[in-house]
Amino acid sequence: MSISDLYASGEHKSNIAHFAAMVNLAAADDTINTKEKTVLKRLAFKMDVSEEEYDRILKNPDQYPLIPPFSLEKRIERIHDLFNTIYADYGIDEPERKLIIKYAIGLGFSEDQANEEIEKCIRVYGGGDNYED
Repeated sequence: MSISDLYASGEHKSNIAHFAAMVNLAAADDTINTKEKTVLKRLAFKMDVSEEEYDRILKNPDQYPLIPPFSLEKRIERIHDLFNTIYADYGIDEPERKLIIKYAIGLGFSEDQANEEIEKCIRVYGGGDNYED
């Protein structure tokens, strides 16, 4: 096995863990609605999650521990993926807010940084701020 194969394998495991986190967020209100499933399908395709993996993760997303990426850019991208899932149904509720804070900290942000980044995302996804700003 080459180094590139090992890297691809590690990256895929990270994508699987990240996708499981998105499934947990979608299910935070005890159900995954049609809009959330649409977002999850799109993100699964983006992260190269197979149909078999998708089905397995949907059944038991808690079996995949979060694997934080090294770069800040990738961590912020992961936060935005999580917010795409949260805002599939046009809002964030309290269970989702609590869970996203845990995930942001798990991704390597301090508690203050996590809260700051989450508040920025809520303003952007809620329509209050421009994404580019």
